[in-house]
Amino acid sequence: MADTLKAYEAKLTNPSDVSGAYRFCQDLADGHYENFPVASLLLPKRLRKHVAALYAFARIADDMSDEPEYEGRRRECLLNWRSMLADTGKRPPTHPVFLALGATLKELDLPKEPFDDLLSAFLQDTEKSRYATFDEVMDYCRRSANPVGRIVLMIHGYKDPELFRYSDAICTALQLANFWQDISVDLKKDRVYIPDEDFKAHGYSEADLRMGVCNERFKNLMKFEVSRARALFDQGKPLPEKLRWPLSLEIRLTWYGGMQILKLIRKLDFDTIRTRPTLKKREWIPLVARALIGT
Repeated sequence: MADTLKAYEAKLTNPSDVSGAYRFCQDLADGHYENFPVASLLLPKRLRKHVAALYAFARIADDMSDEPEYEGRRRECLLNWRSMLADTGKRPPTHPVFLALGATLKELDLPKEPFDDLLSAFLQDTEKSRYATFDEVMDYCRRSANPVGRIVLMIHGYKDPELFRYSDAICTALQLANFWQDISVDLKKDRVYIPDEDFKAHGYSEADLRMGVCNERFKNLMKFEVSRARALFDQGKPLPEKLRWPLSLEIRLTWYGGMQILKLIRKLDFDTIRTRPTLKKREWIPLVARALIGT
């Protein structure tokens, strides 16, 4: 379980200690495991603090919507976090994350909108756990996943709409891959991201899912969902070639990692009800090698 409640409740003791606020964010990033690189040592040193600020902002908000330690106060905490974001640049910050984030927004001339989009998705998680259509799922991904990719690009100095489109495709594909990987995990949290229209189209139901029915109808449903994610990964594949190193390597490795999750789902014959596919450390080695040579 992530332990960010103390981080959320942290108070800013010295409003002029920007470097200390960045250290707070970096310590939070260093203390959490993620599937994909976060504030990697491959990053230029001058950018690490900015990625750490993004990470700390998103990590705490994500845990508010998800972790047991926030039970009973999720929405209240997220609305407070959103209020602190709105106040950034207008009023003196009271939290180290927003001292660091405010400095990043000012130094890099970043908009607040992508950060607020993230919070809107986390807030949605507190009140919506079912989706009628795939368009609804895509709208959630637009706010829960795509802003991170866009912010990372902007931190590196990219603001080209074409690059944003490629990034959006990869980020949405990663979010979908995570949904299909985590079906059993999300079900325990009473969350189902498979759209109701897809259940109906494949003759399968949420009731079947809850009973752990893994028949041909479920497998065909998963094949359909995995193919959608794969198509989005294909749309975003040109992105690394359009970026400078080492960001190109980071994005390529992230792309390979997401594609590998889809391969693992296929290897399980699409049965992600009984088994959650995960990338083992040894499986990253060939992916890193492929990313390095760009194949």
